[in-house]
Amino acid sequence: MLTASLASAQTANAQPDVLREITDVVGLKPRFQLRATTEVQNAAAVVYGGQRYLLYNPRFVAAVNQAGRTDWAGISILAHEMGHHLNGHTLRGGGSNPADELEADEFSGFVLRKMGAGLAQAQAGMAVVSDEQASPTHPGRQARLRAIGQGWQRASQQIAASTRAGAPSAAPALLAPPPPPPVRQVAARPAAPATVLGKITFRDKPDEDFYVTSRLSVVHLDRDEQTTQVVGRLTRSESLTYPYVLVDGQQRRLYISRSGDIFDTQGRQVARLTDPS
Repeated sequence: MLTASLASAQTANAQPDVLREITDVVGLKPRFQLRATTEVQNAAAVVYGGQRYLLYNPRFVAAVNQAGRTDWAGISILAHEMGHHLNGHTLRGGGSNPADELEADEFSGFVLRKMGAGLAQAQAGMAVVSDEQASPTHPGRQARLRAIGQGWQRASQQIAASTRAGAPSAAPALLAPPPPPPVRQVAARPAAPATVLGKITFRDKPDEDFYVTSRLSVVHLDRDEQTTQVVGRLTRSESLTYPYVLVDGQQRRLYISRSGDIFDTQGRQVARLTDPS
């Protein structure tokens, strides 16, 4: 019978949007197959071939909506069956029992409040389909409506708490840049004209001395400390407009034009390369 039900369900009309709305409010991916079929009398949560299914009879859902006078009634039935899956009830045998039914009822109340239903709308479906008296497999109507109300109130408390707290920052986590490689420091010595190719003057550090050596190293000369520090290198590029690229110890790049103007990655001129004299 189950095999026939699933085969029939494959050709029946499904309601994937409802399934996605229910899973969205609890932050889950819709890892269920929702299938409409006349092979079930009402609705059922089943596992077949390792796949989780939510089966429902569309005529039953339509009747529940009509009797409850709201489309929320049918949605609550689907949310109830999904609650069986998410609470692990379908992973063990033994059929229905009152405790599992109440857990699924509470889940449906929680979900419908998150989706925007009022309490009466969340309870409308179970008010129509549940029996007044309890049975060995299902609780009585009052207990089921009370469980739906508990789930609905819990969702309301969460919504109210988030409103009072305000929206948290949406800024993503910042990844720290890798530490720069160790800096070589050597004793300063008079620069021979043959080993210095040019001088770099940065706009934000106009009084500091940066030089390009014959090895295409960029060095910073600290006259007070009498030291030089290698802070980067020049590499050739394939661009005719920017034949050289300056790369510092943190792999940041600056682009040097044929006329000696130096630009950052945003196209802003930040320095100039000139004759060392």
